[in-house]
Amino acid sequence: MPPDGNETQKEKQKERNPALLVVGLFVLGIALAMLLFGGRLFGNGQAAKSVVFEQVPSSGVVNREDVPLPGRGAPLNVGDVAHNFSLTDLDGNQVALRDFQGKPVIVNFWATWCPPCRLEMPEFQRAYEAYAEDDLVILAVNEAEQSEVVHSFFYEQMGYTYTPLLDEEGQVAEAYGAIGLPATFFVDAGGEVTAVHRGLLTQGQLELYLEQTIR
Repeated sequence: MPPDGNETQKEKQKERNPALLVVGLFVLGIALAMLLFGGRLFGNGQAAKSVVFEQVPSSGVVNREDVPLPGRGAPLNVGDVAHNFSLTDLDGNQVALRDFQGKPVIVNFWATWCPPCRLEMPEFQRAYEAYAEDDLVILAVNEAEQSEVVHSFFYEQMGYTYTPLLDEEGQVAEAYGAIGLPATFFVDAGGEVTAVHRGLLTQGQLELYLEQTIR
């Protein structure tokens, strides 16, 4: 007796099931690989270059060979070495963190549209002037705004004299874990992160962090 239509359909489904299982496992494997390794499967594209700073007890600071600036991941914390970066200032010059090896550095992520950023910036200017003899460097890393906008606010309206930089694609902010603004990282002369502050900084907090950074 020939099989009826239902039996034939069941046999076809049984034949397809192993093939579907194989395809499903293959897709799942690709998804897991992307989750675990991300862009490393396909190279680093246009990633910026970074120098990792090391502390050497007897001879100061040295740097290792360039490695790609990391993308989004675990944010920098106290005790980590600061990622080097190179950004353009408002005069079109390239400025890199490694240019200031041996000096204490404040890396502040900000934007003109950010009210807390604007409120704390006069404190940075006062600290920049007060700690000039300690060679304090302040890098004001602007997030994704036009050079003309930053220039008008930073120099013409406010008259600040520390160093503004343009993070046009937000790559440095991403690598540092500066998701919200403002975010401030204190880096000592050996390239180590001594303090991280997210949100508005008060004068007292700034002084405390500088005591930990300038040694």
